[in-house]
This record gives sequence, structure tokens and C-alpha cells, in this order.
Amino acid sequence: MHNSPRLFFVLLCTVFIAIPAVAETTAFVGAHLIPIDGPEIPSGTLVVEDGVITGIGPQNEIKVPRGATIFDVQGQFIMPGLVDTHSHLGGFQAADQSGPIQPGVRIMDGLNVFDAGYRRAVAGGLTTLNVMPGSGFLSSGQTIYLKMRRTGPGTQIFTPEGLAYTIDDGYGGLRVLGGLKMANGTNSQRAAPFPGTRAKAAFLVREKFIQAQEYAAKIEAADGDAAKFPPRDLDLEILVEVMAGQRVVHHHTHRADDIMTVLRLKDEFGFKVILHHLSEGWKVADQIAASGAGCSIITIDSPGGKLEAVELRFETGAVLAEAGALVAYHTDDWITDSRLFLRSAALGVRGGLDRETALKSVTINGAIMLDLDHRTGSLTQGKDADFIILNGDPLSVYTRVQQTWVEGKKVFDITDPEDRLHAEGGQGAGKDMEPFLCCYENGGES
Repeated sequence: MHNSPRLFFVLLCTVFIAIPAVAETTAFVGAHLIPIDGPEIPSGTLVVEDGVITGIGPQNEIKVPRGATIFDVQGQFIMPGLVDTHSHLGGFQAADQSGPIQPGVRIMDGLNVFDAGYRRAVAGGLTTLNVMPGSGFLSSGQTIYLKMRRTGPGTQIFTPEGLAYTIDDGYGGLRVLGGLKMANGTNSQRAAPFPGTRAKAAFLVREKFIQAQEYAAKIEAADGDAAKFPPRDLDLEILVEVMAGQRVVHHHTHRADDIMTVLRLKDEFGFKVILHHLSEGWKVADQIAASGAGCSIITIDSPGGKLEAVELRFETGAVLAEAGALVAYHTDDWITDSRLFLRSAALGVRGGLDRETALKSVTINGAIMLDLDHRTGSLTQGKDADFIILNGDPLSVYTRVQQTWVEGKKVFDITDPEDRLHAEGGQGAGKDMEPFLCCYENGGES
């Protein structure tokens, strides 16, 4: 019994002395590394610790930490996970037919995180998505930026918040990151209350932004007195965020005249904009570059589908980049299947884009447009360990994604039968993988 105080002390220490967690360290050795933010490394080592890149360089210069799990990836290529600046995976419907401008609606409230499309995305090497509402409205709602963490049975992710990029909201919570989807051109031209002409479309947008300016002025005049605040308006709140630079506009636009209208409104109301699609962007490349607007473009094998896209060209990316614009490709999935996204960069090269810019156009450039380049888009020490392992050069049509890693965790492996099923399709791959476009029974617009 005389030892009981000593025993109690030992037990107390056992309970309350924190034991440092063992870091999960992984090293990938021997691959051809494509960092994006620096020269390619023919035979390199990538070190990941607790989901973050902690080392990258030539194999003979990077020391693998003791106790690390080592993967021999000789003969393979490693590059950053792909960033898709415009996707509709998981559900595209936000605004409804009640009005043409509905910025207060959130796409995240209509997303299905168990959608098999997300399995296709990682099979194609995509690790970051900007999921957008459709373009049948002047504003169809807020987009959401997703990190392709593993979802499905046996995971802990059941809601869009589990996939979303977030930041501290300043009030002890988290703010889900995303932009605002807007559109002009033919998609939104319908019977009243929708605009019947391009000029009326611009009028309605201008009118709504002016209302938002007046709303902001009333809030400022209230000087913190809640009794003097105007009635809360969710639509105007988002437009105030847009004008304050707190939320970027992702703007669907095809024809050169429509593009110039967007830039006119951008200058008038001072918002940051990423121009999407840009079928005729090559006609006004200098004006786009001078505006500072980012260019999220699409390229497809067989142009067509709508008259305003008839002059889409393979050369658009090269023309815009030469003019000095920031260029990224997107899938608009299902317009381009996410599993084939790397082909967009390759088709850009066919149109005159240089290799370095082409690889940036599916990685870091998209991350810059989403204001996420501090976290992803390149194999940089300190960034999230989002990367893909390929069995060949990324611009070769014969190359396949072998593995996709997100925050240091493997979310796709071609040798896994279930993952291969989503990569290649076939019976059992999932009914929810059917396209939700205008020619299918469940409707929609890209």
C-alpha cells in the first residue's frame, strides 16, 4: 500500500502527458516530376507529410525521411492534380423559372456528394472543381469550390461542406468558398420576365447592380444600428460581395459582342470576372487581356451545338495567351468528360499553345482564377499534396491516370476494380453518370 501514491502519479502522467502523433510520411521516388512552378525533373523525389508537400527535387538531392513509406515510381510521371474551373458534376440546378437574376441561390444546396460523376473526375486526375449552376439565367446562383476528397460508402463525407474549400468566416465558423455564376447570350433570352434581347439582358443586370449599390449605401448609413438596416435581401447581399471584391463572377459568354458587354459591366461596377467559354474570344483577345479578366475556355473535337459557338477554334487558347491573358481550360462536364480533361491541354497545343502554358492551363492557372493557388495547382513545398501519377507524358493520347492523390490520400487507383469501372464505364458504373443535358430526359443547359 505504501507504493500507491507513486502508482497514482504514474497513472496520472499516463492520462495527461500528450504523446506526439506520428507523422504520416510518404515518398515517391524516381518519377518524371512536372512541378509546374519550375523546370521538369526527369528523375525526382516527392515527399509528402500529413497531407502537405514537404520536399521535391532531383532524386539524388532529396533525402527521404526515416520511416517514410516509399513508392518506387520509376518510368512514371507525377504532376499536380488538375483544376477544373467549370463543372456541373453533382447537380447543376440552382435558380428556377421565377426570375432571371437569382444570385442568392446556392448550388451547394442542390449537390449530391454521392454522385458517381465525382468518381469519374478523380479517374481523370481532377482534384479541384468549380461546380456551377447552369447558364439559362443572367445569374443562376453561387458556385462552390470542391476538393475531391473521397466520398461514398465507408467515408465521413455526407454533405458538400465536406468537400468544399473553406476559410474562417471571422465569427468562429467556416465560410464555404465559391463565386457567382452569370451568363449572357442566347441561353437566357426567353419570355418575360426573362430578357428577350441582348440589350434588355444588360439592362436587367445593370438595374440589379444599382439596387445592390443602394442597398450597400443604406447599410453603411445605418452605421451599425440594426434598427436602421434595410430589410435583408439575399440576392443583393451577394452582389454587394461581388462589388467589394469578396466574390468573383464566373461569366458564361460566347460571342465577341457579348464578351465586350461583360467587360463594360465589369468596368461600370468594379467586379472581378472570369470569362467562360469564349468561343469568339480570339476576335477580341487584346481587349480581354487589357481588362485583366481571366479566361476559362473550352475546346472540343466537334464544335457546334449552338450558333453562338460556331466560331470556336483550337487556336483560341494560344491567341489569348499571346495577347497576355491568363488562360485555363474547363470541362463543362458533360460537354467534355472529366476523364478526358488532359486532352483539352493537348488540343490547345495543336492550336499553337506552348507546352508550359498548356500544362499550366489545367493546373495553376485555374487555381489562380479560383484564388486557390496558395493551396493547389503546383508541386510546391507547403501546398496540399494534390497530385496525379501518369503512365506517360500528360499530353499524349495514350497516357492514362494511374493514381490520384488528394491531401496526401489516394482517392483513385486504376488497379482497383471499382475505380477502373468508373474510369472506363460499362455495366454497373452507375445510372447517375448519365449526362443531364438538353437532349436527355432530365433536362438542363451547360
